[in-house]
Amino acid sequence: MVENYRNIIVAVDFSEKAKIAFNRGVRIAKLTGAQLHLVSVIDTHSFGSVEAYDLKYAKELKAKAKVQLEQYKNEATQAGVENVQLIVEEGSPKVILTSLTEADLIIVGATGLNRAERFLLGSVSENVVRSSKCDVLVVR
Repeated sequence: MVENYRNIIVAVDFSEKAKIAFNRGVRIAKLTGAQLHLVSVIDTHSFGSVEAYDLKYAKELKAKAKVQLEQYKNEATQAGVENVQLIVEEGSPKVILTSLTEADLIIVGATGLNRAERFLLGSVSENVVRSSKCDVLVVR
């Protein structure tokens, strides 16, 4: 079953659970020779209502995410993954992760939200499991 994966998406929000998801993605990509896509989504829905502030803040977060993803990419390359792509998007993580049509497997960390946030917002991992058209691995 694992040998069928050619495009693995790993959702990276730089949390502890995302690091676990990243490590699992690296292992599976090495086993299968799959392309590893490291995806970080700047959740602009959580920003305030002042547009100019939102755009500046989103731009700063996007630049920071790119730098951090480069570190992840170097780590994956050193571990033996030959093809690593970086994707940084703005918007809803739930929507963006499930719209990446080239994915054979999406790997996400289990939710880090507290109960109230999960009740009000829903977890990204839960939404990806429900909405994805490919296999999803949720790691703890």
